[in-house]
Amino acid sequence: MFIAHLPAGYLLTSTIQTRSRNQSLSLLATGLAASVLPDADLLWFYLVDNRQHVHHAYVTHMPAFWIGLAGVAWLIAKAARITSAPLYIGVALANLMLHMVLDSIAAEIKWLWPLSNAEFGLFHIPAVHGWWVWNFVLHWTFLLEVALCTAALLLLARHIRPAPE
Repeated sequence: MFIAHLPAGYLLTSTIQTRSRNQSLSLLATGLAASVLPDADLLWFYLVDNRQHVHHAYVTHMPAFWIGLAGVAWLIAKAARITSAPLYIGVALANLMLHMVLDSIAAEIKWLWPLSNAEFGLFHIPAVHGWWVWNFVLHWTFLLEVALCTAALLLLARHIRPAPE
């Protein structure tokens, strides 16, 4: 997934905001940040690891890591009696899991780690073009990304349209 994590995060977070009746900008920011957070490992991939391992093999692309972190955050928030925290933690975790689901379309994710190192993905993108990016952009699964981006733009346009007088 190249371009649709942030738009998908916007769609998911907006839906949660509507259902929770919480339209705060901080909740939206939490969802958007979480929707792309697993790809922060690309800094390590390029700057430290010298592209030795597929970045989906890093712990930031393992669902159990984020579930555990969310559990710890929830316990801390409960102990500190921060009543708004569960919604924020839930939005963050939902977006983090959405990231993994979207990555599972055209890549492999270790959904069962640490119990298993098995990797799961729906489709294999064959390397048929010289520049690796074209392999993904020219594959039919990229249409899913375009659809998510289009839906997010339509929703955004609806959200920023001035209210009728």
